[in-house]
Amino acid sequence: MHHTAHFDTRAVHAGQEADPLTGAVVAPIYAVSTYKQDGVGGLRNGYEYSRAGNPTRAALEAALASLENGAEGVAFSSGLSAVDAAIRATCRPGDHVLLPNDAYGGTFRLFSRIAAQWGVELSAVDMSDLESARGAVRDNTRLIWCETPTNPLLNVADIAAISELARGAGARFCVDNTFATPYLQNPLDLGADIVMHSTTKYMGGHSDVIGGALIVNDAELAETIRFLQFAVGAVPGPFDAFLVSRGIRTLGVRMARHCDNAERVAEMLSEHSAVAEVFYPGLASHPGHALAQKQMRRPGGMISFRVNKGEAFAAEVCSRTQVFTLAESLGGVESLIEHPAQMTHASVRGTELEVPADLVRLSVGIESAEDLIRDLEAALEG
Repeated sequence: MHHTAHFDTRAVHAGQEADPLTGAVVAPIYAVSTYKQDGVGGLRNGYEYSRAGNPTRAALEAALASLENGAEGVAFSSGLSAVDAAIRATCRPGDHVLLPNDAYGGTFRLFSRIAAQWGVELSAVDMSDLESARGAVRDNTRLIWCETPTNPLLNVADIAAISELARGAGARFCVDNTFATPYLQNPLDLGADIVMHSTTKYMGGHSDVIGGALIVNDAELAETIRFLQFAVGAVPGPFDAFLVSRGIRTLGVRMARHCDNAERVAEMLSEHSAVAEVFYPGLASHPGHALAQKQMRRPGGMISFRVNKGEAFAAEVCSRTQVFTLAESLGGVESLIEHPAQMTHASVRGTELEVPADLVRLSVGIESAEDLIRDLEAALEG
């Protein structure tokens, strides 16, 4: 499926050519570990062992590459195994990494507690402040990591500007595009070297699979990442790859509804007396609003907000909703609510990434916006 086709067309067709054997319109689930060879060393269609390659996974990888306008997509067994491969592909002991100071807690844990043990140095900076990012670059900086919007404070970073900064520093630039998805934002087009996704989230879209991906344009970098995928072996199984591929086919229609709903929910929250502050790039009050309008097509389905009455009230609100489910993760068709300080971001308490204790995070699903608003209003009034 050619890159010139529109997004929604590619989401349905890329990597999903009809099966040549039967004409099946969905790429089959190849539940297989090894492949018959045509003579010693004679591979049939390049397949020998499913850690090295599997047709169901290859179909997913073709779709990932197409949607991010990349040359190569590489699928992993989780978002964090994709992050790990990005670190290994770009860093050696003694190298320095720049990370956002409000990155996803699991990403920070991987850098600070695992990569650091292997001699990779780390600085956490406010990536939405270009000058502070520039000031943190060192001679040995080899990787600049960015989430935009960030998890959970929805800060927006200037992808094109940080791409230039990374190029000037001789560093690779990786953007975690999980919150935005390729439907809303394409970092490779803005100069990034690597795009990372937790495909668990919006790409899968149904809270039923764990997965990750890296997408790149540079052939040499693609080869390095592909080798790591094979040598380390953190690969998704064919059923997981199938579920993510199936999710991708409805990504466009789902994201449109996520955005419609989130815009209405954010508007309601911004006017509610129990809410102190709303973090949503679609609101004119958001400091990254203009930048989000420039580099994103729409503001997305994630919202965070602070309540007026402190941590206990924030936790109460999370436990009182009926339509929003109290749960970690995000990006599924169902709406989720959580208390980051005690749930997703508990691992960064006491670090520079600590989040406000009175913060509530919403993953706005595709239910009726009226029901979602009524549910939150009731929870906030208690």
